[in-house]
Amino acid sequence: MADLVTFGETMLRFSPPDEERLEIADQYDVDVAGAESNVAVAAQRLGLEATWLSKLPDSPIGRKVAGELRSHGVSVDVVWDDSPERRQGTYYLEQGRPPRGSEVIYDRAHASVTTATADDLPTEALEGADCFHTTGITPALSATLATTTAELLERAGSSGALTSFDVNFRSNLWTPTEAKEVLTELFPAIDILVVAERDARVVLDADGDAEAIARKLDDEYGFEVVLVTRGSDGALALSEGEAFTQPTYEAPDAYPVGTGDSFVGGFLSQYLQGEPVQKALSWGAATAALKRSIPGDMATIAVQEVREVIGGTTESLSR
Repeated sequence: MADLVTFGETMLRFSPPDEERLEIADQYDVDVAGAESNVAVAAQRLGLEATWLSKLPDSPIGRKVAGELRSHGVSVDVVWDDSPERRQGTYYLEQGRPPRGSEVIYDRAHASVTTATADDLPTEALEGADCFHTTGITPALSATLATTTAELLERAGSSGALTSFDVNFRSNLWTPTEAKEVLTELFPAIDILVVAERDARVVLDADGDAEAIARKLDDEYGFEVVLVTRGSDGALALSEGEAFTQPTYEAPDAYPVGTGDSFVGGFLSQYLQGEPVQKALSWGAATAALKRSIPGDMATIAVQEVREVIGGTTESLSR
């Protein structure tokens, strides 16, 4: 029985080594990368039983994605796409340091996951799960996935699971107006909302500081927990009318991709075990800090490392 079930797209990421330019690279590091699977991996490594739901092409590339997630202990429940048009989404990341920024190029058109319906998917894991998690990336990928996301949230809630949702706005997928229209229709079915402060302003038209944003959203939709992430300024959680703040832990800026997903995985790893919100926040922040020292998208970490970051007993991660 799963503690946490996540649903979404997982891609292959191609990155030139040593921050080389994409246009001259002749070799690439290949990583498995997806917001919801990143959350599942972090939570699994921190003590939860996690399952990832999705649709993959029935091909060696699709099996690579599934195999990588299984290597971290995550249960993979997917529908295998054997259609002639099957594709695996990919993206290319050129990492740069100031004054040169990083560049991302996506190649995800017609990916198998974009055709996944709730009836297609092996959703048995939702029965008895403590929590179902997905993100705003998923409904942005296709009209089919927008419907599927809504149906899975409804099924999870009906089965008694908490529902967790990270707004995770991506401007290359849709406009703020489009995102707000779709996402706010989902909000009544969500218990735990995660939103970056900048996304709350751009997409949800929220004003004020992080606490004001959290209270506005809670007043309007009645979430169990609202988590507002604030980048280098840390995070804030609002639960039962009480606000809790959490600063960031010292960390390098070497590998920022996946930091937000790691925060969510760390938070859920404790919150779903009945720990107080403040403790869950500290585990989220520590997991995010560790991720920034690790290449790839996933937080390949251990429980003891998180405890050491929180306790201040580890050497500086910036070294």
